[in-house]
Amino acid sequence: MGHRRRSIVGIANLEMGNLRSVGNAVDSFGYEHRFVDTADELESLTHLILPGVGSFHTAMRRVHERGLYEPIRSFVSSGRPLLGVCLGMQLLGSHGDEGEDTVGLGLIPGIVRKLDRTRVASIPHIGWNSVELSADHPLFAGVRDGADFYFVHSYHLSPETGESVVGVTDCGEPFVSAAAHENVVGFQFHPEKSQANGLRLLDNFCGWDGRC
Repeated sequence: MGHRRRSIVGIANLEMGNLRSVGNAVDSFGYEHRFVDTADELESLTHLILPGVGSFHTAMRRVHERGLYEPIRSFVSSGRPLLGVCLGMQLLGSHGDEGEDTVGLGLIPGIVRKLDRTRVASIPHIGWNSVELSADHPLFAGVRDGADFYFVHSYHLSPETGESVVGVTDCGEPFVSAAAHENVVGFQFHPEKSQANGLRLLDNFCGWDGRC
């Protein structure tokens, strides 16, 4: 319990998504959360969550407007854990082509692409779907392979290397739904909306030291 009291979890505020539900989940585990608007606020954090719903281009513009691009990368370089959720996972990639080609954070190298309309029955992909694990990761401790999570998205991150792939989901087109590189993790689904399994992932993240 002492570790829980020391953890301070930042939630980046890009004004794109329901930050409150993520904050409420963090609080329910006994951790402290803080909404992050400026680079200075990153200094006191032990963990950072990058949530979001909407356009890759708009989100990255707000990252730059708030002066968070290099500070987020420095946060990761310090070894502290970062979690990207939904659009936040996509921002971890190298480039996204939603609207126009936009450079991402480059923390999990890869390209963000739109789901294939010729293979997916309905875009956006909305609803519950399973995540088939392809690698062990501390955040999935206590979560069974093939567990269901809640998705709302039209785009997905395609990592450059299979070593970054943790879980895959098939909605007519297989896509990477969980990825990781060192102390950085991304979930394409919404753990805060995924009942017990999703909350377990968030709890695991908040107590994680960033090592695999």
